[in-house]
Amino acid sequence: MAVSAMLACSNIIIGLLTNSTSVVATGFEFAGDVLASSIVLIGMGVAARPADENHPYGHGRFETLSAFVVGVILAAAGVIICYQSLQAVGAKHAPPGVNAAAALVGAIVLRGIMSSVKFRVGRRLRSSALIADAWNDAVDILSALAALIAVALATYDPVRFLAADHYGGFVVGIVVSITGLRVLRDASLELVDTMPEPELTAEVLKIARSVAGVRGIDKVFARKTGLQYHIDLHIEVDSTLTIAASHAIGGHVRATVKRELPWVADVLVHVEPSNSSGTGTLP
Repeated sequence: MAVSAMLACSNIIIGLLTNSTSVVATGFEFAGDVLASSIVLIGMGVAARPADENHPYGHGRFETLSAFVVGVILAAAGVIICYQSLQAVGAKHAPPGVNAAAALVGAIVLRGIMSSVKFRVGRRLRSSALIADAWNDAVDILSALAALIAVALATYDPVRFLAADHYGGFVVGIVVSITGLRVLRDASLELVDTMPEPELTAEVLKIARSVAGVRGIDKVFARKTGLQYHIDLHIEVDSTLTIAASHAIGGHVRATVKRELPWVADVLVHVEPSNSSGTGTLP
């Protein structure tokens, strides 16, 4: 957030001094990043709270909700940047110059470092909000690169390419909006309880089947609640077992899955009598 604030101030000031629409647009984009990162920080802080009576599944969805809000901010900011950039097309002013290009180069380098770190940590934690913020930084690199090309053209030949600076700002807005829509899509899929990747459910099935007494798996459902998943698992056991023995197997399955898979928050195990073939319906 501190780096984004610094980049926002420097790009807006340099952009205004050099009459560069592209640099000013990039600066306002960075200012939006400060707001987006603030929302992510708040969302992850709330998501870290333990489960309570009103939130038995924990507060993890606040992390996903913060990613959704970031997507809305990005999409809206992109539209505003596009509009403002097109409004400036046709204006006559001095070419941006070397200082404008230098500001954009610095932004590209810093944003490259930031996006790399956020992607790595976000994927390790399975954090939608942090990955959304990483995409935000990654798109800043593309938009700053587009702005850099536009500034270079306007500086090289102001007579023919002065408007390129303004169109560069428009390109920045388009890229920002597209990224916002992507973040919105990913967050929405989690909010409507979309199943995880098949590889993750396969891990759950493999571990559950390895527990002694489990004859098959009938159903497996999963929902993401922030950084982890809650699993609903229907296992099949010998129909002649007592309720106590069947319950013990279910408890062992729950404990084993939670121990072996750190991304699983909890497992609700439903025990059923096995069918005649002795295998569950899932492959």
